[in-house]
Amino acid sequence: MAGSSLSQPTPGFRRLLMQRPSAMVALLVFVAIVAICFLAPAFGLTQVGGMSVRNRLTPPNADYLLGADAFGRDVLGRLVAAGRTSLGIGLGVAVLSSIVGIAIGLAAGFFRRLDAVLSRVIDAMMAFPDILLALSLVAIFGGTMLNVILALSVVYAPRIARIVRASTLVIRELPYVEAARALGTRTPTIMVTHVLRNILSPILVQATFIFAYAMLAEAGLSFLGVGVDPRTPSWGIMVNEGRQYIDNAFFLILFPGLAIALSVLSLQIVGDGLRDALDPKLAKET
Repeated sequence: MAGSSLSQPTPGFRRLLMQRPSAMVALLVFVAIVAICFLAPAFGLTQVGGMSVRNRLTPPNADYLLGADAFGRDVLGRLVAAGRTSLGIGLGVAVLSSIVGIAIGLAAGFFRRLDAVLSRVIDAMMAFPDILLALSLVAIFGGTMLNVILALSVVYAPRIARIVRASTLVIRELPYVEAARALGTRTPTIMVTHVLRNILSPILVQATFIFAYAMLAEAGLSFLGVGVDPRTPSWGIMVNEGRQYIDNAFFLILFPGLAIALSVLSLQIVGDGLRDALDPKLAKET
């Protein structure tokens, strides 16, 4: 059936990725960051430790590999703990915004009566600047980790919805969808089996970008003081805490800033690689 053939991965997917060494390197970098943040504590390689006024603002040395902050806490341990928060928020936003966006996009693209209303809602949501809308939502509902995920999901779900709607408008008119309708296949089954399966590639690519955007937005919110609870370390909070000591302890900003930059940049490069590998036109050119 035509629907089944469309749902198959692009031929030579692995070969296409291997032809993009930048994407493979970026993927390895991101996997290494995730492994360090989530696996290192299990082996006792990093410990946040307590406060030590005597060691406050200690530069990197044998005892404090990345230095100590203004309270004498190990920057390496806090960096790893903060990474779990930032990565967790990015993943949560990517998953939740994808689920909501898929539901809205499928409904808008498949049901003509809902299209006009939902399309206007999507356009209205995307008219607001991302950080301003997220800032407003977090300020209203409070700066907990869950609220940050919900706020950023509201911000980025319209991106997924718009892509899903545009793809659904095309696929619903294809012959194999009409054949499924003629055979009496239920509408939800058609939407999931014949439509959603064939648009997973662009959704996956966009979700990768949203993962990166969400991490960057969370860092911005935390830097502004309206992100997660300050007692919960995140890379944005670490940058915010270290900015007042930039003259004599620049490493307090350097290391969390590098963590944010490497994570976001690697995700963006991986997303570009996935887009090129999963796009049949680009794959053919390659």
